[in-house]
Amino acid sequence: MKRLLPILAMFLLAVSCSTTRVLEEGQYRLTSTKITVTDEVPPDFNEKEVRNYIRQDAGNGGILSFNPFLYVYNWSKKDGVLHKLGTPPLILDENAVEPSIENMQQRLIYMGYYDSRVDSRIHHKGKKASVEYLLTLGKRYPIEKVVFEVPEYDSFHSDFMADSSEVISRLEGNYLSEKLLESESVISSSRMRNLGYYSLNKSNYTFEADTLGGGTLLYYRVGEYGRELSANNAKPLNKYNIGDVSITLPSDLRFRETLLKEITTVRPGQPYNETEINTTYSRLSSLKTFSNVRIEMTEADSTTVDCSINLSRSPAQGFKVNLEGSTNSNGLFSVSPEFSFFHKNIFHGGEWLSLGFNGDFQFMLNSDVRATEFGVSAGLSFPRFLGIPISHFKGVAIPRTDLNASFNRQSRPEYTRNIFSLSFGYTGLYRKRLSYQFSPLRINFVRLYNLDNDFIKSLYRNPYLYYSYSNHLDAGVSLTTYYNSSTDIIPQSSYYFHRFNLDLSGNVIALFTPLMKANDGIYNIAGSPFAQYIKGEYSLGGTLRFGKDENQGLAARLLIGAGFAYGNSTAMPFEKQFYAGGASSMRGWQARDLGPGYSQKDEAFSIPSQTGDMKLEMNLEYRFRLFWKLEGALFADVGNVWNLKYPDTEEGLQSAFLINDFYNSLASDWGAGVRLNMNFILVRIDFGMKLRDPSLPEGGRIIGPDQWLKRGNNAVHFGIGYPF
Repeated sequence: MKRLLPILAMFLLAVSCSTTRVLEEGQYRLTSTKITVTDEVPPDFNEKEVRNYIRQDAGNGGILSFNPFLYVYNWSKKDGVLHKLGTPPLILDENAVEPSIENMQQRLIYMGYYDSRVDSRIHHKGKKASVEYLLTLGKRYPIEKVVFEVPEYDSFHSDFMADSSEVISRLEGNYLSEKLLESESVISSSRMRNLGYYSLNKSNYTFEADTLGGGTLLYYRVGEYGRELSANNAKPLNKYNIGDVSITLPSDLRFRETLLKEITTVRPGQPYNETEINTTYSRLSSLKTFSNVRIEMTEADSTTVDCSINLSRSPAQGFKVNLEGSTNSNGLFSVSPEFSFFHKNIFHGGEWLSLGFNGDFQFMLNSDVRATEFGVSAGLSFPRFLGIPISHFKGVAIPRTDLNASFNRQSRPEYTRNIFSLSFGYTGLYRKRLSYQFSPLRINFVRLYNLDNDFIKSLYRNPYLYYSYSNHLDAGVSLTTYYNSSTDIIPQSSYYFHRFNLDLSGNVIALFTPLMKANDGIYNIAGSPFAQYIKGEYSLGGTLRFGKDENQGLAARLLIGAGFAYGNSTAMPFEKQFYAGGASSMRGWQARDLGPGYSQKDEAFSIPSQTGDMKLEMNLEYRFRLFWKLEGALFADVGNVWNLKYPDTEEGLQSAFLINDFYNSLASDWGAGVRLNMNFILVRIDFGMKLRDPSLPEGGRIIGPDQWLKRGNNAVHFGIGYPF
């Protein structure tokens, strides 16, 4: 505690330093721009929509407006490194106030607050200033009745009026506003274009409101209603059919024409439908074979439109590299490289071939202790659901069929393990945000060799651990779903995500056990027991962006997972168990260095290999931009793994998940990181320090600041991409 006091004193001194020291005479630092509604605020009033029209916005002055780099700027000398690192103060520009008032008044009218007034007040306090905008919201007019004036032109009137009940539900009872009417014209014209009215757009819609009778009567007009229609004036009200459909490829790009025609949903002779145009675009883009998909519609005559699809070549082959690394103060290093080659058009039909190598190399300096793991994999993905024609799928995304095979070899001081894997399944995208991967068949053959004698003895003492490290066959089904509100590779705005994984193993094989012979109650296939278990994992997370230009973010994640062995298995296979620690988990620990529960390091392993049947983890991270392409982060992690099945011994209870005590076995850490964000790739280094270690004796589990840098209490991690 005594060592903490000087650090605390320096922090308080730094925060108390003036943030206006660099200002010249007559300048004021703008600390906040507040919006105050003078009357009762309507429940549907959107302050953010009005705030967007403030010329000089410093935020509302709340806690999310705090920027520590403003203090860094004021501490430093001009032209120094810290000066460039810091954020300069926002200097009040009084000339921006009046244009802001005009902009907000116009926006309020657009939102349906007629005759609104916006006033301003500038508050000064020393060298600081805040601007307050006072909004007096004008009158709103609820739409009581909609009167349609639609031309009786061919089938246009009947087609339009078929949706009149939906139009009425969107308008009647809502408040009159230009925003509402513009939205209505966009929705309606899009619907009509899907019915074949190619030339119709929102400019063909006009509205007139009568508010003099006490209620608001809205006249809804389309086209040239009330006048004789000439051929030219009638164009937007004509139905069009698709004429010629042409697909143009680069001369040096080989791609099966039959597949392109199957994927394309725009067909000659069909009624024009804008949705089908967009579907075709999305399908062709999803092949990733073309760098650019351009669809042009050309009017051939008053009832026909031709479609021209132009495809540009994308590099068919490439490489991907990923690297993670970490070390802790005990001198244990871990390096995990990944390298893959891909071909996006291997058989000239959008088939993806991938060949990969991955490894995990752990070692200690000045020691012979080391563990090596490497794997090779091959995958082939077809742009179709094998067995079902593409024509049966109507959406924007076509499911893909995936075939994968891999071999993994792990060499540790205690054992050598080989895993052969095969899988067959389907991947796809639902409505551009929800991706899925379903494998109705996946098989893992696990074989162990060269078991150390001392390690074998430790396995005999724990029957659950013994089963986890036995030869076995793991055959079952799996499902993964992932929803992300952002489609960006490295999101730069607020977003959230859900991820769910489910594994079921051994249940189909178990149906045939009456025909099999058991050995000590365990059924074997090819001399090895088959695994039977269920495993699920769910994570929820996201990032809230705030500050000027959204240059700060608060990211959070909650992860919970559990697996349960039953039937032919007494424990989960080791490769399916959960672990904590590493570059994307509890960053005060290395991977597999934490838990389960209160357990200390298992001395049967030279390199940590702590796992469990259940995992709970919560992560919080404050992200902020530094300068150039560098970002900083402060983070905290809480979590652990536990066993759901365990021997009834003191050691077994230490690893158990007990509902009335699990919170006491939670571990926690904190740390800081630096990231290089190149928009297409993000490289990060995180330094984590332990705050609470449940493996320590009771009463000594809290790790104070004077111990953070000591051996065994911290870890450094290198990774690609955000941790979550």
